[in-house]
Amino acid sequence: MKSPWFKQIGWFYYPITWQGIIIAILALTLCINVFVIIDIRSHSISDTLYGIFPYFVAIFLLFNWIASKSTGDNDKN
Repeated sequence: MKSPWFKQIGWFYYPITWQGIIIAILALTLCINVFVIIDIRSHSISDTLYGIFPYFVAIFLLFNWIASKSTGDNDKN
């Protein structure tokens, strides 16, 4: 990869190119859609939290994996 898409600060990854911004917006959009769909069908706050948990974990793990692979820190020269 020629230029890194994300910069790691602590435990978090911040997008620094347009590709990183697109990935972050897609992850955020997926989380919002999942929340709305689950919240419509739930009867309480705990139903919503239990419903969104597996989806949010999967989305955040995928985002973290993509960001960690595109920071440029793990390139071997």
